[in-house]
Amino acid sequence: MKKPIKPIPKFANEAAERAFWESPKNDSADYVDWSKAKLATFPKLQPTDDPDKLPSTPL
Repeated sequence: MKKPIKPIPKFANEAAERAFWESPKNDSADYVDWSKAKLATFPKLQPTDDPDKLPSTPL
């Protein structure tokens, strides 16, 4: 039997959301049914070196 999926909490800002998902005590498998995930493609996505289009922090 599968365990129930927890509702994803509401976050005050992006920093709070990032801290939540980066925490080792929060596993995305508790919040998302990955068996229903689908492959996504982005055919028009282009690489860029333009600093205005890059994230301010490395991924």
